[in-house]
Amino acid sequence: MTKNRAISRVMWFFAIVYAVEGIGQAKSGILGQPITYYLKQVEHWDPVKISASLAALDIPWVIKPLWGAISDFLPLFGYRRRTWLVLANGMGIAAFAWVAMFQGGPALIPPLVVTAVAMAISSTVCGALLVETGQKNQGSASFVNQQWLWFNIAQMLAVLIAGYLIEIFSPLRALQLAAWIAALAPFAIIGSVWLIQEERASIDLASLRARLRALVSAFRTRNLWLVMGFLFLYYFSPGFGTPLYFQMSDQLRFSQGFIGVLSSIAAGGFILGGILYRWRLQQLSHPMLMRLSIVGGVVSTLSYLVLSDPVSAVAIWLFAGMTSMIAFIATLSLAADSCPEGAEGFAFAGLMSILNLTHPLSDTLGSVLYEHVFDRHLAPLIVVSAAATGLVFFLVPFMAFRRPAPADSVVGETAG
Repeated sequence: MTKNRAISRVMWFFAIVYAVEGIGQAKSGILGQPITYYLKQVEHWDPVKISASLAALDIPWVIKPLWGAISDFLPLFGYRRRTWLVLANGMGIAAFAWVAMFQGGPALIPPLVVTAVAMAISSTVCGALLVETGQKNQGSASFVNQQWLWFNIAQMLAVLIAGYLIEIFSPLRALQLAAWIAALAPFAIIGSVWLIQEERASIDLASLRARLRALVSAFRTRNLWLVMGFLFLYYFSPGFGTPLYFQMSDQLRFSQGFIGVLSSIAAGGFILGGILYRWRLQQLSHPMLMRLSIVGGVVSTLSYLVLSDPVSAVAIWLFAGMTSMIAFIATLSLAADSCPEGAEGFAFAGLMSILNLTHPLSDTLGSVLYEHVFDRHLAPLIVVSAAATGLVFFLVPFMAFRRPAPADSVVGETAG
């Protein structure tokens, strides 16, 4: 097989895997809006209960280093990637089917957690495959572009379908149908693992011990702890995603279909942010990019104060998607540059787990403030969230920035 043909096959594989991930992520894919709508309308859960309960879905993403270690050092039936991908996506099919057969009550969360475990394992294994293949063929940039293109295209379509299902079916039926669609998607990955060229491998205990020693040594470095703290503070501000959904549904009277369209617009803004970075921002110094991302985050957060109609909503969601992508690139670059030699993979996965941990904590804290402190008024929560983000601006001078790594290698190692 020629090199170009091998790269073409891998490109198709990455397109399939990340399209499936865009559909299947329970909190942002085709299930995201139907889950929240069902819990609000049928179970009558308040924002705090919804945020706290759905936080369980983030746990599998917080422990991504575990899935990476298992795949790296414990080959299954002779392969480190193929068989784990088949196992994870088989688990995903079963878990989504479990959700699809859900008939009501509080038993929704356990099957959703299983879907999150399956998606997290598949994402971690495929991310490792992306880095390995990109380094081997000097094609990381092309692979990463393929990944983000299809992830966001799939997510844009998934949230539009989700909004449509809610518009024409009951909350429970819309949730069930969304789950059946999500259950079909992983079949595409199972059917495409033949596109991967992978040599057979055996358990490498000596390498595992060496990596673990390097990891222990890495976490004794002061700068890594400083970066961990910075990333936590950067992303840990009171979130208002769930309260905002209640405001759009109950106060602004946005249709569920239009709310789905807004999520799709945000995904489009994410893509535009990546294009803007490559076009104009890639040459900025790392501290400057970090400051710009913080300012953009503050402005985009405050923009929700003027949310009043569909026109303002479209502009806000598009801008928020763009600024989120710039922040994503800035923080991942910082994390990647801070990983010590000999423990890059484990340390990077650990830093990404810090980011994954902040999301459920932020949303739950924001819902508590919204419900019990601000008496269901969104404006003060928005101001507090923006202020918390702005304070991180003053921590930038204390960071020890290294020469930024290329954007393709940064995003490629951790996407998803």
